[in-house]
Amino acid sequence: MSRAHVLIVDDDGALLHSAQRVLASHYEVLALRSAEEALEQAAAFVPALAVLDIRMGEMDGFELSSRLRALCPGIDVIFMTGVVHELDAQLIRSIREKAFYFIRKPFDRDVLLTLVERCLDVRRLAAENAAHLHRLQSEMAAARAFQVGLQPPESGLLQRVSIATRMQPCEDMSGDFLDYVDAGRGRVTVMLADVSGHGVSAAMMVGIVKAAFRATREDGFEPLAVARRIRNAMRPFDEDRFVSLFCARIARDDRILEWVNAGHPKAYLWDGSRNVSELGLSGTVISPALPDMDWEQHRAHIEPGSGLLLFTDGLTEARAEGAGELFGLQRLRDIVSGEALSGHELLDAIMAAVDAHSGGRPADDDRTLLTVSLD
Repeated sequence: MSRAHVLIVDDDGALLHSAQRVLASHYEVLALRSAEEALEQAAAFVPALAVLDIRMGEMDGFELSSRLRALCPGIDVIFMTGVVHELDAQLIRSIREKAFYFIRKPFDRDVLLTLVERCLDVRRLAAENAAHLHRLQSEMAAARAFQVGLQPPESGLLQRVSIATRMQPCEDMSGDFLDYVDAGRGRVTVMLADVSGHGVSAAMMVGIVKAAFRATREDGFEPLAVARRIRNAMRPFDEDRFVSLFCARIARDDRILEWVNAGHPKAYLWDGSRNVSELGLSGTVISPALPDMDWEQHRAHIEPGSGLLLFTDGLTEARAEGAGELFGLQRLRDIVSGEALSGHELLDAIMAAVDAHSGGRPADDDRTLLTVSLD
């Protein structure tokens, strides 16, 4: 293992030799009597630590420290001084210069050795932490890219059914998930799910939900089959895990909407006259704690010009500044039943209203929406 490089600069030859003798058995030491020499040789020597006398003839230790940091970013500094009458002022200056420590001359051998050892230990730990953080950030970025890859395009047109989506995660990794597929025989299935928790663990569950949803192809992506497959996929996990889910299958030509709502916020369905109805619960959330839970699949009649909005509670539970009033269901319903907006125009209006209500503060929960339009 290579030894750390320590630069010592002091125009007092006796003290310079003494410091070199103390440190040389443990570190690679470059001992110089001139600040100019130090600046000339620092880039090639690449010191991790500089032990600098404050009072030198041509340049004081503070200026030398500043110029060394420009040449060797990240270098640490220990200042030495033999002056007594300006001790407090020099100590304050050393703190402002972000020195690792400040000692008086003549120094004790063990004090100097211990300070240098401690400084280099702190550097080593900081470097290890930085490397660990970089690795975590790289892994998080890869996980985020993988999760983004699980999501379908923000816009889709299947079986003459228009779909628009919007996701706003509150953290790098989202616990919300949406998807839509061509279910065959002129039908389209859409799904929006909210996994308990946030971060990496929730994102892992999102992957389970995605796989279970896509595995329902052999069942024609029937909403009840989707809920059951996700229930079965979650059986091996802890009982505190749960997923709320809204899954709907639209048969445009047959004018039939089938859905299952497993503990999820009610969806909004509107007709061509913008009359809005709510699609309520079919049963409770999906959880390993409820291994035998089942759900009722509902049906509704739909007409051309109808639309459907699915959303997660991160929107309706967005809080205002001050009193913290929730955005709530009524504000959301008013937007849906107001202007004849659909697709991304409707999503833009909703997100703008939620942002305005919360004063632009960062979201406390993921905000996810999906609309279906039968224009």
